[in-house]
Amino acid sequence: MKTTITNTGSIPPQILRRYGQYLRLEKSFSPNTLDAYLRDLQKLINYFSSEGIDFRSVTVEQLDRFVASLLDTGIAQKSIARILSGMRSFYRFLLMEKEIENDPTELMDSPNFGKYLPEVLSLDEIDRIERAIDQTRDEGIRDHAIIETLYSCGLRVSELCELRFSDLFLEDGYIHVRGKGQKDRLIPISQSAIDELRRWFVVRQRINARSGEEDYVFLTPLRGRHLSRITVFHNIKQYARMAGIEKEISPHTFRHSFATHLLERGANLRGVQAMLGHESISTTEIYLHLDRQHLREEILTCHPRNRRKKG
Repeated sequence: MKTTITNTGSIPPQILRRYGQYLRLEKSFSPNTLDAYLRDLQKLINYFSSEGIDFRSVTVEQLDRFVASLLDTGIAQKSIARILSGMRSFYRFLLMEKEIENDPTELMDSPNFGKYLPEVLSLDEIDRIERAIDQTRDEGIRDHAIIETLYSCGLRVSELCELRFSDLFLEDGYIHVRGKGQKDRLIPISQSAIDELRRWFVVRQRINARSGEEDYVFLTPLRGRHLSRITVFHNIKQYARMAGIEKEISPHTFRHSFATHLLERGANLRGVQAMLGHESISTTEIYLHLDRQHLREEILTCHPRNRRKKG
């Protein structure tokens, strides 16, 4: 659902429209990313309105108080970091458009939340989730193929939902993905994922796809429409619960697991970056940190000195 700024406070609506156009056209943001940025900006606008703050003359101290108000409401640290990133983007845009003379966010100190470490599944846990799926049902065959594809290719859930038959080159072992910023990439796909997709295609042929939906790979059997991100999220959470997995699981967890498992087994960091579609390699490097953390835990568990002390 498209986000609309409902309370502009002291910010003229035409500036907000131009900012939305800037994000969509010049930054090439996807609809989902654009929607997230506007939702986050709404929080800043609401704060300005409640405090009577003019966006052109806001001080660093006032912005720091805004951050403190977010912490007080219990918003997750990762979400706060994203809101701050969007706030800096907005003020860089205002400076570029000569709506302000100085960018107050340049002087802000970012809260030290520590390095965010995403949840990762083991191979055994992935197998347990797949075994929890009832594959006597059409939806079960589809969802089994979905999980194999997510894990095999490290896809974002939006990329999976938008996957089309014209993106599949299964004989060559690749799929085509259009990711963030409309950037294309080719990703190798495992034979196990190919096998699961072909099982799904047998079911898929029996589904009467709605007009305009014919090329989508993953459909709802009853309605003939391509899957939504929310449906995939809900189903995966349900299967994880049935499998007795207590970790906080989402479709993105399979992407994290894909990257971590590749690096654990010696894959090239640049190659993993390309497969994930990360613009900056620093985003991919977090999985090296996860790998080192896993190695440390293995050493503490298995090293004879540690085992003797524990005994």
